[in-house]
Amino acid sequence: MRDNRDRAAAGDAAAENLMWAVIRQDDNGNHYRVGRYPTRDEAQRVCDAFVSCGHKQLYVIEQITHHEASS
Repeated sequence: MRDNRDRAAAGDAAAENLMWAVIRQDDNGNHYRVGRYPTRDEAQRVCDAFVSCGHKQLYVIEQITHHEASS
């Protein structure tokens, strides 16, 4: 049982380090979080990769607040 709690705590700590999100906006204006990344540069590379593949949706990068990261 303790192993599961340790894993959960480690997962929470790891999630808090993923402070940048790539967000996709579809044609209807809906927003979806594509992924979370530890640095803005990494998030930008992912965003650029989607755009370079010809995806028509809008992709943006947003910084995640500590409050959002822990929820």
